[in-house]
Amino acid sequence: MKYRQLGNQGLRVSELALGSWMTDVSDQSKQELAAQSIREAYDNGINFFDCADAYSGGAAERFLGQALHELPRKELVMSSKVFFPTGEGPNDRGLSRKHIMESIDQSLTNLQTDYLDLYFCHRFDPETPLVETLTALSDLVDQGKILYYGVSEWTPVQLLEAQLVIEEHGLHPLSVVQPQYNMFDRYIEHELLDVCAAHGWGVVCFSPLAQGLLTGKYQPGKPIPAGSRATYQGQIKAMLTDANLAKVAKLTAMAENAGTDLASYALAWALRDARVTSLITGASKPSQLASNLKAETLTLSAEECAQIDELFGFKKFHRQVG
Repeated sequence: MKYRQLGNQGLRVSELALGSWMTDVSDQSKQELAAQSIREAYDNGINFFDCADAYSGGAAERFLGQALHELPRKELVMSSKVFFPTGEGPNDRGLSRKHIMESIDQSLTNLQTDYLDLYFCHRFDPETPLVETLTALSDLVDQGKILYYGVSEWTPVQLLEAQLVIEEHGLHPLSVVQPQYNMFDRYIEHELLDVCAAHGWGVVCFSPLAQGLLTGKYQPGKPIPAGSRATYQGQIKAMLTDANLAKVAKLTAMAENAGTDLASYALAWALRDARVTSLITGASKPSQLASNLKAETLTLSAEECAQIDELFGFKKFHRQVG
């Protein structure tokens, strides 16, 4: 396993992380498979394990805490998030000081740890002043409950506004950003990566396999595989257009020509940019983990990357004046 520096911070995280967004903890047999994947991830050098208080109504945090409990805490980088509703009350959501302070304590209990290495604002909260949110996070660093904090899916403008608040009030710095990133969604290449690099923020990306679209399991003209995510999640089902599946077919051929599978190929592609610190992958069973780990041995050529740009018609935004 290779490790990358979290932006300008001293923390080093594995290039591949294990996330809990779609971990199925609905019954004992699925939990056992997922726990086996976590242990094998650790044994293969993955040190970064990501979760959120809203995943599976808190069950994902409790499961991850139990699964990691027997491993050496100092060797783990554990993260969680706050923003989405965790109850029915008017203050059980968002980024108010009250919700942050109550949520971190619940997450620490669920994850069976005294502190989190990383703590993310899961989304931007337009109803709470930035200074309130950022002061609360900075206070959590002072209290030793979190070591670093970051945000997920904030725009470059929101990030720069946050940086101004941090500087004005002398708060602990923002350290990491968690955006979505994959071949089908490359918005971070237009501005966000440049902004993060300029401020020394790490970039840990979620959904690098486009919620399963880039695994190769969905193929043109074939039925959706039984039990796959597209059978119960509308977000991925909406992505299974003829145009997208045609791109997947071409990418699969490129991966096979490189002697690997599509998932490994797509992860290696996302890691080609040194500004990307880590990719948060899902693996509810060891076979998925094994496929993901192969990305560590792959390097795409400049020609292959250019072919992918052409396939998706990607060009970094540039506005020409005059």
